[in-house]
Amino acid sequence: MLYIDDIGRYFLMIKMSFFKPSKWKVQRKLIFKEINDLIIESIPIVAILSFFIGGVVAIQTALNLSSPFLSKSLIGFATRQSVILEFAPTFMSIIMAGKVGSYITSSIGTMRVTEQIDALEVMGINPLNYLVFPKIIALLFYPFVITVAMFVAIFGGFVAMTFAGVPSEAFISGIQMDFDPFHVSYAYLKTILFAFILATVPSYHGFYMKGGALEVGKASTLSFVWTSIIIIIVNFIITQLLLS
Repeated sequence: MLYIDDIGRYFLMIKMSFFKPSKWKVQRKLIFKEINDLIIESIPIVAILSFFIGGVVAIQTALNLSSPFLSKSLIGFATRQSVILEFAPTFMSIIMAGKVGSYITSSIGTMRVTEQIDALEVMGINPLNYLVFPKIIALLFYPFVITVAMFVAIFGGFVAMTFAGVPSEAFISGIQMDFDPFHVSYAYLKTILFAFILATVPSYHGFYMKGGALEVGKASTLSFVWTSIIIIIVNFIITQLLLS
């Protein structure tokens, strides 16, 4: 029964986030701040992780394709498929649940603890629109982060294979082999859904938390756990619907 109440309150939070909007001048400033905090500042860590994980994927693929009868271009093909279909949209989103999700929960939770949210309500401002709506809009740019992850991961695989002695022509040929644009569309569809989850689930845990400063940390941990679980479940459902 508790979970049903939580689900109802979660969807009510999303609905109320679009009501009683703040002045555009204020809203614009909040949106640009969230774009900087949630998107732009995430790019360096995403790029670093993507580069090395792309290299690891390529190395492990090469290890499993050690037969001389198999073309080296299959390494590039397998790396591209792994990165586009699963690593970039899903794996990076789980990492972002730790970085972005914890930040969202802790920032809103701190405002709840220090009664700043109550002050917004007293001033006649819709706190959900003021706090949650800019995060939803900012994370509409999340596919840009995943695009960076895709390119950097494949480049990391290319660099790893260059040092491993695999001809660059073979790796590039593998990247181009049997390319299906639908796989990219599938990846971006997942990314948009994950972005919405990253914006709303942590916001829910921060906005409705109770207690003091200690509970802010607990809410951030709980937010990361539930965001990751929901991302994995949604990933399974979308994959089953579109690729099975």
